[in-house]
Amino acid sequence: MTKHISISKGIAAVVLTLAGASSWAADQQLIKQGEYLARAGDCFACHSVTGGKPFAGGLGMATPIGKVYSSNITPDKKAGIGDWSFADFDKLMRTGVTKAGYTVYPAMPYPSYSRLSDADMKALYAYFMQGVQADPTPNRKSDIAWPLSMRFPLTIWRWMFAPKPAPYQAPAGTVANTASAQLLRGAYLVEGLGHCGACHTARGIGMQEKALTSLDSTQYLAGGQVIDGWAVPSLRNEHGGGLAAWSQADIVAFLKTGRNGHTASFGAMNDVVAHSTQYLTEADLTSIAAYLKSLPARNDAKPFVSDPTVAQALYNGKPATAGALTYLNKCAGCHRSDGMGYAKAFPALAGNAVLQTADATSAINIILSGGAVPATHTAPSSLTMAPYAKELNDEQIAEVVNFIQTSWGNKGGTTTASQVAKLRKTATPVQPLTAAAYAAGRSGTLPRPIVEAGPIDKRDTK
Repeated sequence: MTKHISISKGIAAVVLTLAGASSWAADQQLIKQGEYLARAGDCFACHSVTGGKPFAGGLGMATPIGKVYSSNITPDKKAGIGDWSFADFDKLMRTGVTKAGYTVYPAMPYPSYSRLSDADMKALYAYFMQGVQADPTPNRKSDIAWPLSMRFPLTIWRWMFAPKPAPYQAPAGTVANTASAQLLRGAYLVEGLGHCGACHTARGIGMQEKALTSLDSTQYLAGGQVIDGWAVPSLRNEHGGGLAAWSQADIVAFLKTGRNGHTASFGAMNDVVAHSTQYLTEADLTSIAAYLKSLPARNDAKPFVSDPTVAQALYNGKPATAGALTYLNKCAGCHRSDGMGYAKAFPALAGNAVLQTADATSAINIILSGGAVPATHTAPSSLTMAPYAKELNDEQIAEVVNFIQTSWGNKGGTTTASQVAKLRKTATPVQPLTAAAYAAGRSGTLPRPIVEAGPIDKRDTK
């Protein structure tokens, strides 16, 4: 009898051990899923600063009334969110209301995050609680002066502009098939966690996005903002600054490497590629591309038509204007006399979507500050263009910008020396975007062995 009891206890112990191992493996899978989602949401780029710890906050973001700073979202119990329940986390992500009860500034795109599925929200919570290193860096107060710093107007803003928080639902009448599933996945990523509209959709007088989804209006993802000195392009399937000339493969290549045969990333998009989109699966990138190509044109712009006149003049050493001469001396070595550049090394200027819009801000800024394409896993070389702010005066930059915006068939707008002078005041020389520059975003989070992580408290995720 004693022997049978002993064997039964042994079997029970094995069963419990196996059950515990299975639970631990499930927890690790949940954390791993959460890491992927945090990458898709580009959480690192906003909640980390150069030289700081991952997700410890402190990044300054300019607003019309002053600068606000991102918060510490590590699991530190005092400075971070370590004592937040899943309900607290879910409430912030869907409504913008913190555990303390105040509404955050809409610099956090909670109107987009509100569309996350319950399963994805639980995975994100698991990751930030168990897959991120706690850090005690205190949160920094905003630079907004009183009385503008009072929080109650943010509650009114939320009532007026934020959508009803609810997980993403397929539009009524959607037919279930492989193609629709791909488009729905793309919409879920772009309109939700990817919060692409936060930059690529114009803002209203209340600083609200004029459209939050493709169903709201054709203003969604039609560009129109200027952020940190960069004009934000359209992501719709249109000419005159959009993605009509790009294939799905072009979009996937750009999101994976920051470059393709049409252009190269610049400004804040470098962070998106380096910290976020390069980590997405081929299936998700393809879904995003399919969704963007499905967005109808908002404008009536015509396709780019190449005009060889200027290219021939430059090739023969006969620049017709002062801007053409500057281009020949400073730019043609990399971008060629015909403006076609060199494949994925030096982007084409002829037909470049960024140069087809009325706003020449990006062209001015890239000449003043220079440009850099980040090193990624699949394209490890970081390509840098030196700044010309010290070599060219305001008039010279205006002349070469006007040449670039209107040559080879480009239909972009022109600029003036006074506009260049205004941007020069805030221009910052670009730094090479090497793999080392993004080391914190890669090594500070998973994949690293999580042997120290205990089981997730499943009571908090129900």
